[in-house]
Amino acid sequence: MLIVKKFIFSPFSENTYVVFDETSLEAMIIDPGNYDENENKTLSGFIDENRLVLKYIVNTHCHIDHIFGNAFLKEKYGVKYLAPEHDVFLLDLMMEQSKTYGVNFKPSPQPDEMLNEYSTLRIGYSTCSFLYTPGHTQGELCIYFETDKICFTGDVLFKEGIGRTDLWGGNFDDLIKSIKTKLFNLPDDVIIYPGHEAESTIGHEKLFNPFLTS
Repeated sequence: MLIVKKFIFSPFSENTYVVFDETSLEAMIIDPGNYDENENKTLSGFIDENRLVLKYIVNTHCHIDHIFGNAFLKEKYGVKYLAPEHDVFLLDLMMEQSKTYGVNFKPSPQPDEMLNEYSTLRIGYSTCSFLYTPGHTQGELCIYFETDKICFTGDVLFKEGIGRTDLWGGNFDDLIKSIKTKLFNLPDDVIIYPGHEAESTIGHEKLFNPFLTS
């Protein structure tokens, strides 16, 4: 069984997820947004105190609020860092992104491996696949654990909301298509864990998301 621990980090109130198998304690961190020393200590403290075996650092996409903690985690734990293949250009724009928002952070390393819609990863007894869901960025991938019925939707789909499309690589029509043809094909009882704000379910969003029900 997978356990999901959420941390809300940085001035962007970004959701950082530690996902781990309760038996093997193998873990991945999805979208590390830890921004300063205190947040670094909070995140690493949770990992160390629970004796988690960190296997992967994974980005759903590469806007800066989702990559703040990449460098810290890579340096501390030396594990594999993975990012969507079509979003790597955003890593080259890190400094431009940071100037736009007036923030400073240690630059992310380049990925050890690129992810695409054919990739899979395993932690403990659970395997995740990746749904190619462009629109918020060109390359964003949602992370789906089918057996556990959970999906990490990054900044594609929120509780009764959708991601912005006015940033680097955004396209409104692509975003709506991604949600309707990829995410809304998942079972209604799949829990979604978005990059900001609260959790929801696919079924709830089909019925109540005002951007998708009109």
